[in-house]
Amino acid sequence: MPADMHTVKIIAMKTHRGAPRVWFEGSTPAKSGFEPGMKYSVNKDPDNKGVLIELCDDGRRTVSGKEYANGRMVPVLDLNSKADLGMFDGCQSVRAVFREGSVYISPVASEMRRVRRLQRLRDKLLAGRAISTAGVCAGGGILDHAVHSGLSDAGVSSYLAMHNEIREDLSNHVIENNDVFCEDSMLLQMPLQELAFDPAVMSRIGEIDVVSLGLPCSGASVAGRAKRALRVPEEHPDVGHLVVAALALIAKLNPVACIFENVPLYASSVSAVLIRQQLHDFGYDTHEIEVFGPDFGELEARKRWCLAAVTKGIDFDFKTLVPQPFAVRQLSEVLETGDAVEGRWSQMTGLKAKQVRDIEAGKGFLMQTYTGEESRINTLTKGIAKNRSTDPKIVHPENPELLRMPTAVEHARCKGVPEHLIAGLSQTTAHELLGQGIVYKPFRQVAKHLGAALKRFAMAGVGVIGATRIEPLRAAA
Repeated sequence: MPADMHTVKIIAMKTHRGAPRVWFEGSTPAKSGFEPGMKYSVNKDPDNKGVLIELCDDGRRTVSGKEYANGRMVPVLDLNSKADLGMFDGCQSVRAVFREGSVYISPVASEMRRVRRLQRLRDKLLAGRAISTAGVCAGGGILDHAVHSGLSDAGVSSYLAMHNEIREDLSNHVIENNDVFCEDSMLLQMPLQELAFDPAVMSRIGEIDVVSLGLPCSGASVAGRAKRALRVPEEHPDVGHLVVAALALIAKLNPVACIFENVPLYASSVSAVLIRQQLHDFGYDTHEIEVFGPDFGELEARKRWCLAAVTKGIDFDFKTLVPQPFAVRQLSEVLETGDAVEGRWSQMTGLKAKQVRDIEAGKGFLMQTYTGEESRINTLTKGIAKNRSTDPKIVHPENPELLRMPTAVEHARCKGVPEHLIAGLSQTTAHELLGQGIVYKPFRQVAKHLGAALKRFAMAGVGVIGATRIEPLRAAA
């Protein structure tokens, strides 16, 4: 951008008589030296990225004039032709930079980023290269694993470029046990609000194609809001503001698509409103769905909110996401036996007595017990290792008076999470990792659905991406 610029304006791109139109009048062009009757030229950049309006004695065009009610005559620049402005087809607005003797018109920054990420995606997929992914507030990397699996199901190769998680124990576990973490993966064990505004670190990361975000739900969940008496989730002192850093990070990573997951109540939060609106301005379409584990063949009856932000120009819609056929299972198929559960059984007399007191007090808190004949189990939380009264319990197959908590392996199986992702963890940590994460299969299918959309875009042949025409594409092998 010229160093001697004096004004930058974002103006709407209009259409008049079937052709694009931009219009400048008044003090702004006058400050650049444009006066009624003066000559000027209109020339495109050699790389077809902008249009330069420049004063010159031999120009073929003349600055028009408009008289205001007070008798003042002001300059008018009116461009209204496909020959001049055709490169901006599809743009709702453009940027105008005014300097002495000239005006330079180009796409707005968000449009340039949109074009860049679409071209980057198309180049990679047509060349058979892997696309890059990033996990933000990634925990044990279960969402990342599901995303990579889903993209692979769609025939899209990917690699984890960045893993961000503040907990050192979970990050170390990902390095050792999560097979999506590779030698090219960058570990960013730092708070999101520090990462997003750290220019030294961000400059090393570069742009990434697909970003998965598991922003903490502590302020949005029913329990989290009740515990701190929050009026809105954003009041949570530790995580309520992280949406700001997340949006700043997305702006810098410039991904083709983002996948957010959270509790269903997050969809009605102010944070979700900011995500929808800011990503729209960044050049994304946002698509939302509430997934339910049993609808996809998983045993845990857990609901989760998913928002997919996909760059405008890519055809994507959750309406066409249809769960793959599955066989109905019983809980008994995933329950451990023998030594794995020996010694875990208990009368749990204290919890049973509490249930009686709760019923008498009209609180309605009942123990959840399962024999194994059920086709689903209620939500398994991150704090299930505390053996709270309302967390699911397994009934002994021979003595119904004995109960036990689900094991971490059973927890993983109910969510459909590959067991190696929790291998070596204590029961408490494994339950925490699983309980604050996703039911696996729905998000794997979301990622497959996204991968198919990315491939369709890349293989679309000749296309126009906003203001930039893509050259005819060779048939993909």
